[in-house]
Amino acid sequence: MSLSEIRIKKFRFGILLFTMLGSFASPLSARADLSSNLTVEIDGLKNRDGQVCISIFSSSKGFPSNTANAVQNQCVPITNTSLLVSFKNLKPGSYGIAVLHDAKGDGKLHRNIFGIPTNGFGFSRNPTILTGPPKFGDSAFFVAGPNTSIQIQVMYLGG
Repeated sequence: MSLSEIRIKKFRFGILLFTMLGSFASPLSARADLSSNLTVEIDGLKNRDGQVCISIFSSSKGFPSNTANAVQNQCVPITNTSLLVSFKNLKPGSYGIAVLHDAKGDGKLHRNIFGIPTNGFGFSRNPTILTGPPKFGDSAFFVAGPNTSIQIQVMYLGG
């Protein structure tokens, strides 16, 4: 076998190997680029004062009040007692959402003398609130596919 024939065989093998590796890598990179959009319907706001702040968490770390641990945060002016708020580019997975009706527009959760929130608040999956905020697992829902929608009911306890 001549040197040129060996080079041609190596070249063909290299092309075959590159083609095979490319066909394996392509579906993996396509899966890695998947992202979802989330639409949150917020109902039960008692007035149009201030803004609604929404924080999306991907784990229990910081949930529900440490917004620095949220994967996305958004505050929107209240235009109606029912709002739709959209979030883009979420990776598929489990998330928990905390909603705050910030009537004063100062970004703070206000409490009465007994420590009960005077702001309206809500959580994904609308868990029952007894003595404190829910755990992440009680509020977790799954984001999958190109679009996911959930509904959150705002509640008012102390004001």
